[in-house]
Formats: sequence, C-alpha cells, structure tokens
Amino acid sequence: MFASARRTYETGAKAAPSGRELEAAALFKSARQLEGCRRDWEAPDHAQRLEEALRFNQRLWTFFQSEMAADDCALPRELRRNLLQLSAFVDRRTFEVMAEPSPEALQALIEINRNIAAGLSAHASPAVTQRAA
Repeated sequence: MFASARRTYETGAKAAPSGRELEAAALFKSARQLEGCRRDWEAPDHAQRLEEALRFNQRLWTFFQSEMAADDCALPRELRRNLLQLSAFVDRRTFEVMAEPSPEALQALIEINRNIAAGLSAHASPAVTQRAA
C-alpha cells in the first residue's frame, strides 16, 4: 500500500514542472504572442492582440521584478541586479511600443523573452523545452 502511494507521489513529482520550467514556459508563451503580433501586423484584430500581448508580458516581468527584489531571493546579487536592469529596459520598451506601435519595436522584447527562457530551460527535460517553444 505504501509503495503504491510512494510511486504515485514520485510520478506526480516528476510530471510537475519546476519553477524554472514554469517561468521559461511563460516567457516562451509571451514571445509567441508578441511574435504573432509582429508577424500579423495588418490583421483586423491587431490592436487588441497587441495590447493583450504587451499586458501579459508586462505582468510577467512585474512578477519577475517582485521576485528579484524580495529579501529571500536566492539569486546572486549581481545576477539580480542585471535582471532588474533588463526588466527596466523591458518596461521602457513596452511603454514605447504602447505609445508608438511598430512591428520592429517588438523584436527586442521577443528576443529577450526567448533568450531568458532558453537559459531557464537549459536544465529542463527536452519534452518540456520542446512543448514550451
């Protein structure tokens, strides 16, 4: 009986994504949304999709900012500082795109999200990385 419960727990623990995997998946999702807006710039629902994609990305990076600013953040101080500077750039670029939308302005946000996600998922299983991309 206990062996069965243990196997069930271990199977669930293996299937549950880690925090890094969740963050990577969210960044990949945001990059896909932004890329879709950039690619389909002339679509009739473009403005709504762009606003939704930018808001999602903004909420995501706001979450990262709050995590990095927390006293109990486990990341090294220098890495936190660098990521907070990057998040400030993401904020500025997001507001720039909101004020003056252009498909070219989205490229930096897309690349940042993809690169950070790739770094986070470097230790993830191949199935998780392929599913997120």
